[in-house]
Amino acid sequence: MSRLAILLGSGNAAFAIVLSAYSAHALRPAWPEYRYSIFQIAVDYHLYHALGLVVIGILIAQHSDRGLLRAAAAVMLAGIILFCGGLYFLSLTELAWSARITPFGGVAFIISWGLVMTAYLRKN
Repeated sequence: MSRLAILLGSGNAAFAIVLSAYSAHALRPAWPEYRYSIFQIAVDYHLYHALGLVVIGILIAQHSDRGLLRAAAAVMLAGIILFCGGLYFLSLTELAWSARITPFGGVAFIISWGLVMTAYLRKN
């Protein structure tokens, strides 16, 4: 799972950077500011949590009690899909219903970081 978390994290980080470059060069000149800002929020959170997956992967390799960290990685990936994916979809389509899934992704982010914290507190 350590290797998988690092691979998923680094792959998602690369993808977030590609999306950021695409938005800066192709979308910004053509889109209204509100759509561009929604896309940029998604890119920012995508990159932050992709790096979070890499960190969790490193922690899994170093930690003896890996259960909580594995759960944190899975929940963080779900957060990327729900939160960032929802915002990407909203900015690309302007379908308001797609914004309804983003809070679930935000909650997943909070839970994943809470699991990391709990795993660390249990270790010490």
